[in-house]
Amino acid sequence: MGTQHIAEMWSTTFPQVITHEKVLVDCEAERDQFLETMDILGEKLGPLVLQFPFFDRWRLPKQRDFLAVLGPFLKKVPADRKLAIEIRNRTWLDAVLADLLREHKVALVLRDLSSMPRPWEFKEKFDFVTADFAYVRWLGDRKGIEEQTTTWDKTVVDRRSDLMNWVELFRQFVSRNLKLFAYTNNHTQEMVRER
Repeated sequence: MGTQHIAEMWSTTFPQVITHEKVLVDCEAERDQFLETMDILGEKLGPLVLQFPFFDRWRLPKQRDFLAVLGPFLKKVPADRKLAIEIRNRTWLDAVLADLLREHKVALVLRDLSSMPRPWEFKEKFDFVTADFAYVRWLGDRKGIEEQTTTWDKTVVDRRSDLMNWVELFRQFVSRNLKLFAYTNNHTQEMVRER
């Protein structure tokens, strides 16, 4: 059995001025400053995440409105940057979004979050692997758990079946020779280990 080197890498989200306030429009200065700052991490820099809020009918009401600003933004980010996209509009998780991300080699963030479907629950079946890496965030139902307990000395919710689904998904990623970036929520900072 051989040994495997696991490199520590750091990942972070783009500033909210880019994703929430300006929603990818007229934010070149902020984008360039952020990317330049991230260069400090050098080889320890992992994927950079565009983490979007839920868009309602008043702001980017349709998926096509979102894609109309996302596409031009992605074209302007240097191709050597690993990017991942996290959205909160569950009906936008489909092949149309995946195709745009695949065109730019940007990963779709796969989450375990109570308000969003997990990959095996996507209503529309499509290939959600859109880059040469997979990016996973395990967040769970923080509010629901905190309503049940404030001590963390035992299992509160048995998640074995969900974990088995994740294991199967990771096996598929490995068989496709994808790098894996997996994060768990600790409410302060997230450290990633690269496969």
